[in-house]
Amino acid sequence: MRALLQRVSRASVTVDEQVVGKIGLGLLVLLGVGKDDSEAQVKTLVDKIVYLRIFGDDEGKMNRSLLDVGGEVLVVSQFTLYADMRRGRRPSFIDAAPPSIAEPLVERFKAAIADYGLRVADGIFGAYMEVELLNSGPVTIWLDSEH
Repeated sequence: MRALLQRVSRASVTVDEQVVGKIGLGLLVLLGVGKDDSEAQVKTLVDKIVYLRIFGDDEGKMNRSLLDVGGEVLVVSQFTLYADMRRGRRPSFIDAAPPSIAEPLVERFKAAIADYGLRVADGIFGAYMEVELLNSGPVTIWLDSEH
């Protein structure tokens, strides 16, 4: 699994001109699922994300986690995180999981974050989505369950 995290003051996702998910302070998580991913990768990434200390403390140092600040999470599935651009000019997505594997793992990912008591919003799996965000910092972090 791959996740691109963006620390946000607010973020939202729109489908067919309807806002389907939005959050305030927290993380926008763009989540890609690989063809060989399983529940093990879900646990690895969720644990890392909820405890990741990237929110400012009273001295402005990145010392607080989502749990510490009571942040929210907007999860948007994004198979394009598995784009392979080693050859040619058109990306290959052969390493991305098919929807039958990816969708249940994205759902499990969201549930695992919610199990920590955090509010989770999301987009619509497989839909054309427009994502808006106000990146705070800016802070953007790439996580890969394999590294």
